[in-house]
Amino acid sequence: MSQLNSIYDVAIVGGGLAGLSLSIQLSSRGYTVVLFEKERYPFHKVCGEYISMESWNFLESLGFPLTSLSLPRIEKLQLSAPNGRKLTAELPLGGFGVSRYMIDANLASIARARGVLVLEETKVSDILFDDQEFIVSYQDKEDSKQLTARICCGTFGKRSNLDIKWKRNFLEHKSSHHRNYIGVKYHIMTDWPANVIGLHNFQDGYCGISKIEDDRYCLCYMTTAANLKKHNSSIPEMEREILFKNPSLKKIFTHSEILPGFPLAISQINFSVKSQLENGVLLLGDAAGTITPLCGNGMSMALHSSKIAARLIEAYLKNLISRGQMESDYTREWRHQFYNRLRTGRILQNFFGDERLSNLFVGMFQVFPFLSKAVIKKTHGQPF
Repeated sequence: MSQLNSIYDVAIVGGGLAGLSLSIQLSSRGYTVVLFEKERYPFHKVCGEYISMESWNFLESLGFPLTSLSLPRIEKLQLSAPNGRKLTAELPLGGFGVSRYMIDANLASIARARGVLVLEETKVSDILFDDQEFIVSYQDKEDSKQLTARICCGTFGKRSNLDIKWKRNFLEHKSSHHRNYIGVKYHIMTDWPANVIGLHNFQDGYCGISKIEDDRYCLCYMTTAANLKKHNSSIPEMEREILFKNPSLKKIFTHSEILPGFPLAISQINFSVKSQLENGVLLLGDAAGTITPLCGNGMSMALHSSKIAARLIEAYLKNLISRGQMESDYTREWRHQFYNRLRTGRILQNFFGDERLSNLFVGMFQVFPFLSKAVIKKTHGQPF
């Protein structure tokens, strides 16, 4: 087991896909890495658990044994509108289903085996940068502590205490196009095609369903916080009154077995534009740009961002580039890879969730199926 050092090459705040995959890459190259995670593995996260095939080879290169797990392969997308219209389209690249409960815990085990110090149930309260190194303040079960690192990366998800401490700009965005959303997730047993990911629209939201491991399915939806409040802050009431108006969703909810421990819910999801650098900290995954479920998939983008960051961090630690160049190159490459996907997702979100527009959208795809292929292509990346 790794022991606590006085100084690390890299400190990573957040133990999701971006943080874990970054830690594995850097530790495998001989750097000292500490990773902070506020929960204890394994645990569930509110997340649509579909990963496009662009990530397959990368995950296997980290040591995650995808081939041996017999995970469901997803080859088709089915869209449904609130009025019951449906469209089925091929996913040219396709994807696979796996729960965050499984993948995060396995990557954490790989990280430990590669020498990463994984500090679970540990919350980072502050990060200070003095132009040379970072002082990371954190709280575990015992006490408040500090450590020092040459590089610090934030992979802490959609919203954290550090966002608030740093007064990040996205928190101040009041545009109606960037309303606060909630996410609700179930694991269910149901009768749904294993090779199809469904995306079902309802007023002010949309719901995805796809198969994961062990013959279970992930059912995850997003809607506005106002929609929940309008229904007495009751998830079951909102589902009955709003989601069930879509016949496809009503059938799924009324003909499925909800597994113990669900639903899970998160709030204050915001899709405003974010920065990729704050106070010298490189930001990855949702911390760098919260990814709408409509722009490909956030898990692949988080994994890809870790590969970009790992290469540039290594170049800096080898004194091949300056800190300023590392920061500017990371920001530039991140935007090159993901900006258009995020933008497309935000545009699509204006259609999905508006009852009239989503009915029109699905109907248009039925008449002009080539348009669905163009949209899918814009929201999925290439293998990296």
